[in-house]
Amino acid sequence: MPTTAPDIPQAIRDSEAEMRALRHRIHAHPELAYEEFATSDLVAECLSGWGYTVTRGLGGTGLVGTLRAGSGTRALGLRADMDALPIHEASGKPYASTIAGKMHACGHDGHTATLLAAAKHLAATRRFDGTVHLIFQPAEEGLAGARKMIEDGLFERFPCDAVFAFHNMPGFPVGKLGFRAGPAMASSDTVVLTVHGRGGHGSMPHGTIDPVVVAAHIVVALQTIVSRNVDPRRMAVVTVGAIHGGDAPNVIPDSVELRLSVRAHQPEVRLQLRERIEALVQAQAAVFGARVDIDYRWRYPALVNDEAMTRFAREVAREWLGADGLVEDFEPLTGSEDFSFMLEQCPGSYFIIGNGDGELGCSVHNPHYDFNDAILPIGAAYWTRLVERFLPVNGQAREEGAA
Repeated sequence: MPTTAPDIPQAIRDSEAEMRALRHRIHAHPELAYEEFATSDLVAECLSGWGYTVTRGLGGTGLVGTLRAGSGTRALGLRADMDALPIHEASGKPYASTIAGKMHACGHDGHTATLLAAAKHLAATRRFDGTVHLIFQPAEEGLAGARKMIEDGLFERFPCDAVFAFHNMPGFPVGKLGFRAGPAMASSDTVVLTVHGRGGHGSMPHGTIDPVVVAAHIVVALQTIVSRNVDPRRMAVVTVGAIHGGDAPNVIPDSVELRLSVRAHQPEVRLQLRERIEALVQAQAAVFGARVDIDYRWRYPALVNDEAMTRFAREVAREWLGADGLVEDFEPLTGSEDFSFMLEQCPGSYFIIGNGDGELGCSVHNPHYDFNDAILPIGAAYWTRLVERFLPVNGQAREEGAA
């Protein structure tokens, strides 16, 4: 926890047990991308009961809860993701997944419950002047639910002056908040390479074009892109995560498939990686008389936080928690997040809340992981403070960057 216990509104503390139970309910019934029907129903039921106008169907199972107070014309968006992962849970928790092979292994159950806790408090107090749009998004885990909501008219139907989101982060102290202006998470692209050779008997390799050997040379050559082509002061990752080819030790196959994960923080580096991968792969294959089909899949862009909005969000946290409550040297992450699509459309910021070490510090996307309920009231209280500062009552001054 931060050195000084955070000042949590009593109403949020009073509803903490209810929100934990709600989080556990979502955790026990995980739903994969674009299958978040029950979760969406639950969120809609809560929001409607608290007086929000609920709009459903954006991005399939996504929804937006809208609450207005006063006569202010500004609007703020807060986003939480709802989808689970295809992982079999091994946490042993009493509220563990009841569905084999599906698990909230990234904490989206906690993100949803945290935003709902804030939603309840905001509806009860209404100490803001303007409009709040609470965005509950499907399919963050690799299937770009944020982009789908945008394509369905998210920001045309619900204009926002700024939009914010957070992620729990194992390995950081419980409840500490970390902010980073500029590139904060990497782009993520997938490349599927199919190396075509000429198969044959393993005892007569001279009559073949062995795609296994070609693939091996390609794997080694790919490692030179980051080490010899990209400026060493910039982040880049080229990972060969899978190789598929052949079924028997004495048979040279006709083809081999390689699957790559490619990441960068800067758009120009992202483009450079594509150009070098395509050129290098074809050149390596040509040396052996083989050819390569390249399926380059642009996926998530880098997540780039707006400078002014990040400064504003950090100062709201600093005023509340003090310097000890912040992760001062929060470095950019090499993971990816589709909130990046929203930040391309609207200024805003994506920040972290420490999930702790030990058992609860287990990495996300792990069958033993669990969201730390201790950060639920901290996140909810921060959301309410952010709203009240961004949409102040009676013309109170906002921080520079939120004006």
